[in-house]
Amino acid sequence: MRQAGYVPGMKLIDPSDPFFRPVWRRWAVVLVPGIWACFEFASGSPGWGIIFGGAAAYAYWALILTAPRDPE
Repeated sequence: MRQAGYVPGMKLIDPSDPFFRPVWRRWAVVLVPGIWACFEFASGSPGWGIIFGGAAAYAYWALILTAPRDPE
């Protein structure tokens, strides 16, 4: 049984989306949850720090390491 709204092959973060074309947006999507994870760890909430750190790590992997390079 298929879930409502499920699209086969759809990624959580799609690096080929036109929104992520500017490199500064890719880095912003990586850095914002990373900075927030540091804030959560500093304020004594390691659970939220791990969640936001994982989100930042996944965004880094999806948008920086494995993203298609523009020929420009």
